[in-house]
Amino acid sequence: MNQPPNPSAPDGAILHDEIVGPGKPWSRVIRTGEVLRLVDLEGTQAVDFLCYNADNPVERYNAGDTMKVSGKLFLTKDTRIMSGLGRVMFTVIADSCGFHDTIAGCCSGESNRLRYGLWPTPNCRDNFLEGLKPFGLGMRDIVANINFFMYVPVGADGAMAIADGKSKAGDYVDLRAEMDVLAVVSNCPQMNNPANGYNLTPIRATVWRPN
Repeated sequence: MNQPPNPSAPDGAILHDEIVGPGKPWSRVIRTGEVLRLVDLEGTQAVDFLCYNADNPVERYNAGDTMKVSGKLFLTKDTRIMSGLGRVMFTVIADSCGFHDTIAGCCSGESNRLRYGLWPTPNCRDNFLEGLKPFGLGMRDIVANINFFMYVPVGADGAMAIADGKSKAGDYVDLRAEMDVLAVVSNCPQMNNPANGYNLTPIRATVWRPN
């Protein structure tokens, strides 16, 4: 029987520790050298993620450059999360899951209407807007995002799909900030595909400064 992941305790001063409820947003500035840990508390819960240079948010996460530099579609340990200016924003320093999507983007009210015929619906884009608003950012600042703990396989013929998640209860990812970064999270509220196992659950966000 597989044992649940057991991450080591933070090796420094904890600055922030919060349970993010099912379907809710979260945002915070992470300073250079600090570590952000995201924990999938119950398993198969997608966590949509964007990040921006906290001092100049025109510089932000770039999906294409991150994939090109890493040479792969899935984010894993040692992946460098890149900005569009060729600079490292975060480094993945620990990862117990191994499957973090870079290509499927976030759900929106409009995409849910198009794909599932439902309107209105809770969605990640609205969560991103809520998380960005305190920092003076909005719709034009939303770009293609990371989906932590979400499994989006790509076949040999190029076909892709949002599949059942592979994350287990307690799976986590640790991100070390390489600049002052605004991190914005949507604990995905999608209930119309397998991204969350059709069961919305909480996550945990912890920030610490290493010794």
